[in-house]
Amino acid sequence: MKSFSMQSRIRILVAGLILAVVATPVSADEKAKITAKLGKLLPEYQVTSVKETPVHGLYEVMMGPQVMYVSADGRYLLQGRLVDLENRKDLTEPRQADARREAVAKVGEENMVIFAPPKFKHTVTVFTDIDCGYCRKLHSEIEEYEKEGIRVRYVFYPRAGVNSESFREAVSVWCADDRQQAMTDAKAGKSIPQKSCDNPVESHMKLGELLGINGTPAMVLESGDLVPGYVPPKRLAALLQSSD
Repeated sequence: MKSFSMQSRIRILVAGLILAVVATPVSADEKAKITAKLGKLLPEYQVTSVKETPVHGLYEVMMGPQVMYVSADGRYLLQGRLVDLENRKDLTEPRQADARREAVAKVGEENMVIFAPPKFKHTVTVFTDIDCGYCRKLHSEIEEYEKEGIRVRYVFYPRAGVNSESFREAVSVWCADDRQQAMTDAKAGKSIPQKSCDNPVESHMKLGELLGINGTPAMVLESGDLVPGYVPPKRLAALLQSSD
C-alpha cells in the first residue's frame, strides 16, 4: 500500500482546522511539547527548528526545507503563508528561502555535477532531468552561463521516478569516469555507457520532493529563492545581480 506523502498527511492533519490564538508566553516546555507531538504524528520527518511567530500561541516549525505553523499544544498544524497585512509583508517566504538554502548546502558539492568558469560571480543549483527538453536547452547554453559568471551545480531529478530510463541515465552519468562529459553527451541525446555505483540520485529526488519541485529544470539561487523552469543566461545573470 502506498504511503501518504508529507503534504497529504499535513492536509489530513489540518482538515477542518480553526486555530484559536491565545496569548501564551514562549517556553522551553512548549517547544519540547511541539517537537514531541510532531515526532509522534510525523515520525519520518525531523523537526529542526521551533520559533515564535508574531501571532501569540502560533509557532513556526521547520522540518528540513519545509516551513509550517503549529499551535502551542502541538495539536494543530497549518501549512501556508503567514502575512503581515498591516505591513504587507510575507513572513513565510524569507524563512522558506533560508530553509531551501540550508537544505541544498547539506547536499554537499561533492554530491553534485558542477560546471564552472575560472572566475564566477554567482552559483545556482539546478534540479535536472537528463531527458527534459528545457533541461537540455539549458545545458546546450552552459558556456553562455559561464560567460555570465554563473556556476551551475546539477543535482538529479528524473521525473519518471526510480528505476526509469531517466533514472538509470542519471546514475550512469554519476558513475562515469568524466561526469561532466557524460552529462553533456547524455543531454545531447548521445548514448553513454550504462554504469552502476554508489550514487546520490535518490537522495536528490527526495530533496526535490520536499522542496515541492514538480517540474524541471528548477533552480535554487544563492538567496534560497526557487525559480521554476528555464531562464536564459543573460536574464538569469540580471536576476542574480538584482538579488545581490
